[in-house]
Amino acid sequence: MKYVLVTGGVVSGLGKGVTASSIGVVLEACGLRVTSIKIDPYLNTDAGTMSPFEHGEVFVLDDGGEVDLDLGNYERFLDVTLTKDNNITTGKIYQSVLDKERKGDYLGKTVQVVPHITDAIKDWIESVSLIPVDGKEGQADVCVIELGGTVGDIESMPFIEALRQLSFSVGKPDKKILPYPCELDSCSGCCWGAENKANTTQCPRTKSFGIDSSLFGMSLCSVFDMPLIFIFPFLQPLLEATKAKLSQFCHVPAANILNIHDVPNIWHVPLLLRNQNAHHSILKQLNLTSVATAPDLDSWTKMAETFDNLTDHVKIAMVGKYIGLTDSYLSVVKALLHACIACSLKPQIEWIAASDLEDESEKSTPEAHAAAWKILKSAECVLVPGGFGDRGVSGMVLAAKYARENKVPYLGICLGMQIAVIEFARSVLGLERANSTEFDAQTPDPVVIFMPEGSRTHMGSTMRLGSRRTHLESRDSLTSKLYGDVCYVDERHRHRYEVNPEVSQVLEEAGLRLVGKDDTGKRIEVIELHDHPFYVGVQFHPEFKSRPTRPSPLFLGKSLFSFQN
Repeated sequence: MKYVLVTGGVVSGLGKGVTASSIGVVLEACGLRVTSIKIDPYLNTDAGTMSPFEHGEVFVLDDGGEVDLDLGNYERFLDVTLTKDNNITTGKIYQSVLDKERKGDYLGKTVQVVPHITDAIKDWIESVSLIPVDGKEGQADVCVIELGGTVGDIESMPFIEALRQLSFSVGKPDKKILPYPCELDSCSGCCWGAENKANTTQCPRTKSFGIDSSLFGMSLCSVFDMPLIFIFPFLQPLLEATKAKLSQFCHVPAANILNIHDVPNIWHVPLLLRNQNAHHSILKQLNLTSVATAPDLDSWTKMAETFDNLTDHVKIAMVGKYIGLTDSYLSVVKALLHACIACSLKPQIEWIAASDLEDESEKSTPEAHAAAWKILKSAECVLVPGGFGDRGVSGMVLAAKYARENKVPYLGICLGMQIAVIEFARSVLGLERANSTEFDAQTPDPVVIFMPEGSRTHMGSTMRLGSRRTHLESRDSLTSKLYGDVCYVDERHRHRYEVNPEVSQVLEEAGLRLVGKDDTGKRIEVIELHDHPFYVGVQFHPEFKSRPTRPSPLFLGKSLFSFQN
């Protein structure tokens, strides 16, 4: 197994994930099989209990893993299916070591960060990198590892030490692998600006050489050998003089100093790396030049250029709870992008804070209220994504009602489907206090309830998670047709509330079609309105399996109906 390590500079969250994904794309384009690992040094076991405002969306995998959103980037860019073990956290590592200690696996030993924690990290990396993720037999050729956070963080230190040790252990003669991982430093944040200056890099780099290392003890360049490549985000292409100066300070050849500058869309990033010959340096270091081919990125070039040249727009109202950080809905945005491009449309997403649509907002923040309703009424379609908690629920209900009554295409995902059911029960069935027990535990008409198998005492990994089968009971349903006249679909889930099975009959008698159910035939998975051009709610999250070349059928249908509406 060959390893490519992507580490960070002095700021987190400015591009390492996209860089790692793009490196994987370029290597795949060279005919290699690629897998990915994301290391998150935080103490959480997984991302499942984290606020979307802090880390963006929680991405869900087929096996039910709740992971960092970067794994979503990996899956979309590389078209692979990862496992929860591809996301390593400090919490997982320490938990595994402590479990072994309690079982007596270290009997007689003093359990320490070195060697026990570092050995656990190395073992995890080496075992997970061997798991095929592309649907083929056998292991991948290259594993791209992204070390999250910033070099110098205390919580990163065990991982840095483990990776330093790994750089030697993988070079043992019996393994027949290069003596060092191919290491890239994505110095995110060091060079943001319009001017070509190198002084912003001098400070962190010189500290890395030990000139001022008392703060962190050891950092990137002092624990590894010199990185092979530096990748700098910048507003515009770097000048050759700037590269020469950076090369002098960083001790990296000028040819290996790359620049990911501003581009019209994210699909240009692999092309930027290819155009700067990043693959040449990586393949040479990994001793793969004899088996790799010239990178074939024709499909990526076509996607990037197609998006650049789109002229027709579709206006989508996204009514959500976490619009203060749009990464909270990253996969939804990407799924809309995939679908719209397939329809030769450019998505124009209009973000609406659900609470701004509520009646109370008209009194407290009238300008925001008026603006929100103006956007909603001008949109060609409405999308209500997932979420938790009662904030903004009344606004979502009003959005669903507007879309239903005015024949505006509507897609409700997870919470969005439950919102559609609540609105239908109130407006059509006349159950004015119909609600979810999540929002009103005392509601006399609980049309959405807590799932019987759920836990009320523990939050982490207790939801209905991962890929589950939904049986489409009506082959003439819109959902079935969009998926290709199928009788079932396998999609990913993340929820602990469900539509109350006891109200199924009354909902259907009133005109709400319950076209999809789970294996038991009781849990409602898909709803539709028969007298509406496109009014669909799904309990699952179709956005998680959308790919640039294979858009989600529901998002694809929504885009088409919205443009034709």
